[in-house]
Amino acid sequence: MRRLFRPFFAIAVATATYASSSGAAYLLVPMDDAQADHLRAYGVCYAALLEGARAEWLLNYRGGSFLIADFEGLPEMCRERGVTAEYVADPGPIHAVIEANNMEAVPLTKAPRVALYAPPNEDMWDDAVMLALDYAEIPYDVIWNDAVLTGGLYQYDWLHLHHEDFTGQFGKFYGSFAGTPWYEMIVAQYEAEAKAAGYASVAAYMGAAAEAIEQYVAAGGFLFAMCAAADTLDIALAARGLDVVAEVFDGTPVDPTASERLDYSRTLAFTDFELIPNPYIYEYSDIDTPRSNSPAVDPTNKGSFTLFEFSAKADTVPTILTQNHRNRITEFMGQTTAFTRKTLKKRLVVLATVDGYEEAKYVYGNHGEGFFSFLAGHDPEDFQHFVGELPTDLRFHKNSPGYRLILNNILFPAARREELKT
Repeated sequence: MRRLFRPFFAIAVATATYASSSGAAYLLVPMDDAQADHLRAYGVCYAALLEGARAEWLLNYRGGSFLIADFEGLPEMCRERGVTAEYVADPGPIHAVIEANNMEAVPLTKAPRVALYAPPNEDMWDDAVMLALDYAEIPYDVIWNDAVLTGGLYQYDWLHLHHEDFTGQFGKFYGSFAGTPWYEMIVAQYEAEAKAAGYASVAAYMGAAAEAIEQYVAAGGFLFAMCAAADTLDIALAARGLDVVAEVFDGTPVDPTASERLDYSRTLAFTDFELIPNPYIYEYSDIDTPRSNSPAVDPTNKGSFTLFEFSAKADTVPTILTQNHRNRITEFMGQTTAFTRKTLKKRLVVLATVDGYEEAKYVYGNHGEGFFSFLAGHDPEDFQHFVGELPTDLRFHKNSPGYRLILNNILFPAARREELKT
């Protein structure tokens, strides 16, 4: 069933600004500091595409602005959502600036069909992508293994992995939460699902889901994942059918020699990583930075990561994924906080690095006919998020540069593929 944004957020106060409406043919939605609500601006562009409107993504122009052909109701939509927009009668001068600089105008042709892969107990903890879509008012479906294992992915252009553990280790929560009702409920639920689906273990069940997701990407889908969903997906793919990742809800450690039998040729992004077998250590492998286990807690010294600048005309895809009004963004932690550079496959494109460390925060790659991008960390506006905390209220972070990275990915499949360069 189609799932629309949750009605948690009130409509923002109208802050849209306009020049004269006389003879206007386009609305420019600026994405620099002139924008009152960057996050809902993506929702406006998405809604315009649903209406069949013509739109362009103006890469590197005023923070990655949108130029949308005006249609009845578009100005009112901007006003109601609190999104700043400017009338443009003639886009020629804008295109001239773009042509003469490191910028590009990319046509957006369709509203991507969006799916969030999340378990039935999704409300146990929040997910930044779900929060972003709800706030931006972008519709999506929530799907789970019953759809994934029966080919249901292929009706979608874009797939996000909720903070899921594909290794069958129940998030490695054993050390901190064994015996708690919610943890025992998850264990029982996943075991019952695996058995009903004909799998001998939860590890085998989740590994099959990981393989189905890999095949979806190879066939042309777009995958986005954050935090531990990114590295556990590759761990499960490398371990598929090799019986090297054990279920550890009972405290049984993973085979310490398992890393020697992993098949890295099956993975999307990571290679030559070492598993961490101890079930009491809240870490899967050395893909993740050690800072995840010893995070800085000084709120005045959170650190930052920096987005690379790409050639908009030659490297269009990385440019799309890094559009922002800030190139340096405050760091945020997670079970997977950043990716160690030594575990990245050589063909990967690093989109952002962590300042002062040999770590990648944000990466992109091709796989078969499809694409994927992984962003480390849990919540761009919550430096150190814990299980059970209240979700971030994006009404107070509507200009978040970290959340913009998430929404860049949402609109990426809307661009004409034949015009994209990698």
